[in-house]
Amino acid sequence: MALYWCTECIPLAVTALLPVILFPMMGIMESNEVCIQYLKDSNMLFIGGLLVAIAVEHWNLHRRIALQVLLIVGVKPSLLMIGFMGTTAFLSMWISNTASTAMMLPIANAVLQQLCDTEANAEERDFNMAAAKNGVDNQAFEMGDAKDDSNGIISSLEAQQRRLKTEQKYTKLTKGMSLSVCYAASIGGTATLTGTTPNVIMKGQIDELFPDNGGIINFASWFGFSFPNMVLMLALSWLCLQFMFLGFNLKSTFGCGTKKEGDREAFQVIKDEHKKLGRMSFAEGCVLTIFTLLVVLWFTREPGFIPGWATVLFNKDKTYVTDGTVAILMSALFFCIPSKLPRCCGRSEDGASSEAPAALLNWDVVHEKMPWNILLLLGGGFALAHGSEKSGLSLWLGESLIPLQSIPPFAISILLCLLVAMFTECSSNTATTTLFLPILASMATAIKIHPLYIMFPCTISASLAFMLPVATPPNAIAFSYGNLKVLDMAKAGFILNILGVITINIAINTWGVAMFNLNEFPSWANVTKTP
Repeated sequence: MALYWCTECIPLAVTALLPVILFPMMGIMESNEVCIQYLKDSNMLFIGGLLVAIAVEHWNLHRRIALQVLLIVGVKPSLLMIGFMGTTAFLSMWISNTASTAMMLPIANAVLQQLCDTEANAEERDFNMAAAKNGVDNQAFEMGDAKDDSNGIISSLEAQQRRLKTEQKYTKLTKGMSLSVCYAASIGGTATLTGTTPNVIMKGQIDELFPDNGGIINFASWFGFSFPNMVLMLALSWLCLQFMFLGFNLKSTFGCGTKKEGDREAFQVIKDEHKKLGRMSFAEGCVLTIFTLLVVLWFTREPGFIPGWATVLFNKDKTYVTDGTVAILMSALFFCIPSKLPRCCGRSEDGASSEAPAALLNWDVVHEKMPWNILLLLGGGFALAHGSEKSGLSLWLGESLIPLQSIPPFAISILLCLLVAMFTECSSNTATTTLFLPILASMATAIKIHPLYIMFPCTISASLAFMLPVATPPNAIAFSYGNLKVLDMAKAGFILNILGVITINIAINTWGVAMFNLNEFPSWANVTKTP
């Protein structure tokens, strides 16, 4: 399965179904036991999160949020980069990384094109005014007037050089902006439990391999650890891209004390796009309300420092209500609430009986946009992990890795993060996480270190696919937009990979240790399931 996932010789989802065929035939597990692994609580959380994302995209709420932020940030190059990166990262926390990149890049290109055209036209106008003042008649020069011939040639060359310099500057800026958007999408997805598939896989694997963990990974605990890490990674990525593509001339890139005509016209482009959306509709308001309520319920279900609403109302004896329960409850409302405010009397304006307005979401839209293959991939990973436990493979792997006890835990974490970050450049982050996490869990149990100490950093490292256009869909989209060469992406991506691994390991060794008590080997990880 690892070989098939890496080479993609058959679709990833079909590879994920192999345990259904092979485990019963090899006498490892009964078919019923294998099949039940394919739809667990983590899959329900994933489905609920995706339904919310589909509703946000369907009603264009993400575009309204993005344009509103850009109107606040402005169009100075550095501020613009911060604005696009921050907005893309925020959207990627809730909707797919691919969708947020595909939406933000056309806006970025339109704004940069307007800035470039306006600056080039302004320079050309200034040149023509200066030429007229100095007595250089361009028309006479074109007809071969010997008197101003030498002056005209010099002036014409100067104008061409200025325009070329402006175009080169904006070509470089476009490259940097395209990379900043796709990188911000990948980084932003790490901040929430439903932000990207590897996060959900880790929760599922932890619950599968260590069933007595007491719900150590939930939406609130994931956000508490990963959000500060995401902000730190985003800031370092911005500094890196700023240095590579804009330089550190703060006066020009931040526009300190300057105001150009091009800035006003580029700002107008964003303003016009925002104006096209019109006022917020009833449907957008409903989606925003449900989305906000879902996030609040997720955070307050089991915050950790006080009893959550689920603990008080439902989970007194057992964990009946999980994040998946909340996700499905709120996403089900999209199919019940109408997209338009219903009329009291049920009549249209001409007096005829009006039809009931459509719901916020219908199943055709969901069927078209839901990545069903990922659900099978999640299930295949859980089945593989369960099979490894039942067959004794996990125990054997763990015993084989006992010699690693002599290496300091922080060194193990850094080396594994680098390995996963490199591996995910050539394989999907979903397949990478599914493949590595059961092995890492076995290793952690064998050498008596907290499983989260290596599983958490490696899961986030699986999202650091920055170097190649084929590594992740956001990279491919940016590559098609930004006049990028593979070398541009590889150079920037390599530096960001290193920065990302360093940042993640700083996080796990500081507030990660405090949050999850990572210095002690937990009792729930000491139980090894045997066949």
